[in-house]
This record gives sequence, C-alpha cells and structure tokens, in this order.
Amino acid sequence: MSAVQDQVRSMDCKHFINGQYISSFNGRSFDNINPATEEVLGKVSEGGKEEIDLAVGAARRALNGPWKTMTLNDRIAVIRRIGDIILERKDELARLESLDTGKPLWLSSSVDIPRSAFNFHFFADYLRSVGNEAYHTDDVAINYSIRRPVGVVGLINPWNLPLLLLTWKLAPCLAAGNTCVIKPAELTPMTATILGEICREAGVPDGVVNIVNGFGPDSAGSALSEHPDVDAISFTGETETGKIIMKAASRSLKKLSYELGGKNPNIIFADADLDEVIETTLKSSFINQGEVCLCGSRIYVERPVYEQFLHKFTAKAKELVVGDPFDHHSKVGALVGAEHYERVTGYIRLAQEEGGQILIGGKRPEGLERGYFLEPTIITGLNRNCRVVREEIFGPVVTVMPFDEEEEVIAQANDTHYGLSASIWTNDLRRAHRVAGRIEAGIVWVNTWFLRDLRTPFGGMKQSGIGREGGIHSFEFYTELTNVCIKL
Repeated sequence: MSAVQDQVRSMDCKHFINGQYISSFNGRSFDNINPATEEVLGKVSEGGKEEIDLAVGAARRALNGPWKTMTLNDRIAVIRRIGDIILERKDELARLESLDTGKPLWLSSSVDIPRSAFNFHFFADYLRSVGNEAYHTDDVAINYSIRRPVGVVGLINPWNLPLLLLTWKLAPCLAAGNTCVIKPAELTPMTATILGEICREAGVPDGVVNIVNGFGPDSAGSALSEHPDVDAISFTGETETGKIIMKAASRSLKKLSYELGGKNPNIIFADADLDEVIETTLKSSFINQGEVCLCGSRIYVERPVYEQFLHKFTAKAKELVVGDPFDHHSKVGALVGAEHYERVTGYIRLAQEEGGQILIGGKRPEGLERGYFLEPTIITGLNRNCRVVREEIFGPVVTVMPFDEEEEVIAQANDTHYGLSASIWTNDLRRAHRVAGRIEAGIVWVNTWFLRDLRTPFGGMKQSGIGREGGIHSFEFYTELTNVCIKL
C-alpha cells in the first residue's frame, strides 16, 4: 500500500437508520476489497428484510415529521449545507472513493467529489425556481396544480461513480421533500456510509435519509424493491438487474426511474479536427477504466481518415499509464473487482475467437502482480454482429470500425437494444444536426463528450433506461401532481 493510502483509515461500513449507525441484526457481514491491492478494507454489514423494514418504517414516519413542516428556505439551506460539507471533506472522500473503486485519485478529486457537492448546490438553487401550472378555462374555471413528495423512495446505486451518482439521486429526492432508503453497491460502500453522517451534520432530520448495505437477490436490494411501503425506486445499473427490479416493483405499482446500460457509438467523420477527436476519444474510451455507462465503446471512423485515426489513437493510448490509483502519474486504475475483471477479459478472449485483432492492450500491465489492472485495449476486424460489438463490456475496451456512407453509420449506430448516448464528430453543421436527429439515444454530443448542463434531460432509450433526470425532469419523478379545478 502506498504512503498516501496509509494516510486513509480503513473502515467498517454499517447501516445508517433513523440517524444512527447499526450493525446487521444477525451479525451478517462481508469483506470490502481494495481492487488495486486485493486487500481487505473493512467489513460491510449485510442487511436484509429486517433492516429494510426498519429503514422504511423510519422513512415513513419522517415524512410526517419536522421534514414535512420545514420551510422552503430552511430545506434549501440544509441541502446546500450537504454540498458544502462534501467539499470540506473532499480529500477524505476522494481517497475513500479511490480505495473502493480503484480509480485514480486525481479523478476522484477533480470530478467525483466536486460534482457530488455540485449536485446538492444545483438542486438547492433549482428548488427556489420550481413552479406549477395554472390555466384559466374561459370564464368557467381556474385550474392549478399542487406538487407534493412522492413519499418513501428507494435509491439503488451502482459501483462505478458511487458518490457522484448517489448524490445525483439524493439531491432532487430531498429537494422535493421525500424521504429515502439507499442501497449502495456492495462493492463500493464507503462514501455512502460517510454521507449518512454528512446529512446528519447538515441538519437532515432523523429518518429522512437511511442507508442499508447488502447485495441484490435475497438481500437488501430485493427487500427494498419488493417492500409494499416504498413508493418509488430510482435505479442505476445493469439492464438485467433493472428487469428484476421492475418485476419486484410491479406488485405494488411503484414509480420507476432507470438509467441502465449503454453501448454507445462514437462517430467520426473525415472533416473533423482529428487531434481534438483523439484527445476526447481517449477520455470517452478509457477514463475511469472504461467503467462509465456513457463511454463511447463503439468507434466508427469514416474510411478516408480511418488508418490515420488508428495510428494516432493507438500511439496516444499506449502513453496512458496504468497503475496505483494513488500515483499521480497513473491515468488508468484498477477494475472494480475479480468478477468484473474476469468478465472484461472474457470479452477480449471472445474478440479473438470472433476474428478480431488486438492492436494494443488486452492484458495485465507488466510489473503489476496484484490488483485488477488491465491495459487500454483497442480491437479492430470485427463485424457488426459480433457479441463484442453488441454487448456492454464496461471496461477499457473499444472496437474501431470504418464506414463509407452517412446512412451506413447511422444504421450501425442504431443497430442495438441500447440507446443511452452517442458522440458525433464533424465540422459540417448541417450534417451534425441531420445525424444527431436520427441517432436513437437519450443524449447526443456533437464535437464533445460528457459535457453536462444539469437542467437538461438525461436518460436512455430502449433498454438503456426509463424516464429522464435533470432539472424539472428530476422533479417530475420525485413529486406527484394534483390538479385543483375551481369553478367560477
């Protein structure tokens, strides 16, 4: 373990229920493993039906407690204070995030934690501007709407951007006046654990925010999804898991918001600025070890610049240092765990079986004997029907394919059951608008990637999600509307 890692305490992760940290009732726990060293970071309490029942009960009572009667200004101040405390504890949270996930510390420090704080600051500001509809129906009636909390919300979080994505759910959930039960990813529980005490310090009343650790099936996840007193579920994660949650939630017709998997196209036309393309494509391919649902893992390059792109792209990818997340030279850290490492490397073996050529990567870097490290991997020679091209890998692995015609690349980009995001690179304004309008994805970037305005709708089409988040779209999920009609 590096000197910087030595400065970070390992920690046991307990449940946070009704403002208190508690262990599982029957003593169940599991190890939390550092993916970069394979060492145990601490024990994680495993919750199930009993712990979820307790947390949901606390959340239900809190709906009618001080949280309900808090003034708008007071609630805004509490939500903003959560963001402030996150920034005050940025160094600690960034180190814990890198220990848990294997991502480089510079990434946790510059993106994950600041953006987590900003989520609270944004929705604190946004809360003041949210209005409701009113309609004057001739001289017959006036209609106006009342917006109220949806109730107790289950927030089920992924492991790739643990605090960032959790706060993206929690901030609007609290801003809308709800209470919640959080189920963090079992692989990355530490920053969620700290978030409980941050909320308490910020003035969130007991029972409003509850955290229960555990797994999915036959554990905390399924207990939360099935619970009859949970009104809504917001889930980010794998598409297959989303289907399981939907089936469980259907028994009580829970409201659902999903951000699921992606197999996102990155379309590069010959007139694009190639140096700018490559700089951004390195990020959209390999940042966070490729463990980002928005990564552009299917790269399509117009044939006149295909060879030039491959030459420059592979040369730059070879320069990316893979190693210790706490070494400032490292650009790529470790994959999140053993099971996921096997999944990703399994796809690389499959690519070779399907006739693909591994241009670079595909193996553990030399000198790294422990940890789930994998070199950035670029694959060519596959056709559009290969599993490696069609299925989400969620690692530092991309395929690159040439195309000749605009119609051809649009068809290939849309030939998937995913529809989360896409990137288009061109200096032709008409083409940019034309192609963007035909790509079946929830968000399309033109000459950029991962540039977000939190007021805009975010979410996926097809099997990449249900609903949208961001600005008023988040409030539409976390609130219920009542129309009041007054006859004149």
